[in-house]
Amino acid sequence: MASIFTRIIRGEIPCHKVAENEQFLAFLDIAPLRMGHTLVIPKVEVDRFFDLPTDLLRDIMPFSQGVAARIQQVIPCDRVGLSVIGLEVPHAHVHLIPLDRMADMDFTRPKLSPKAEELAALAARLRG
Repeated sequence: MASIFTRIIRGEIPCHKVAENEQFLAFLDIAPLRMGHTLVIPKVEVDRFFDLPTDLLRDIMPFSQGVAARIQQVIPCDRVGLSVIGLEVPHAHVHLIPLDRMADMDFTRPKLSPKAEELAALAARLRG
């Protein structure tokens, strides 16, 4: 069965797209730790991050770097943090989160519940 991320890639489930190329898709997390929390996923479904083919491991960081730079331009924050956890969805992915303090990356704290309209507007700003 396809992961929820594969279904997003296929267009079966909508997302708030931030960036995309042939290999990767970046979209806003619908239950973010902070507004601007973005997920970067490879378009190939691989469960574990370090099981990705070498070329995808090599290319996901420059793609994420571009997305992070845009987050930093749009969202007031000190920096953009990166986390690879991979327990929530069986599809390799990177979390990019605007940070001002360590607690901003605490995945045990309650998530935000933004409205779809807020996410759509933010995604449009991030796309430029």
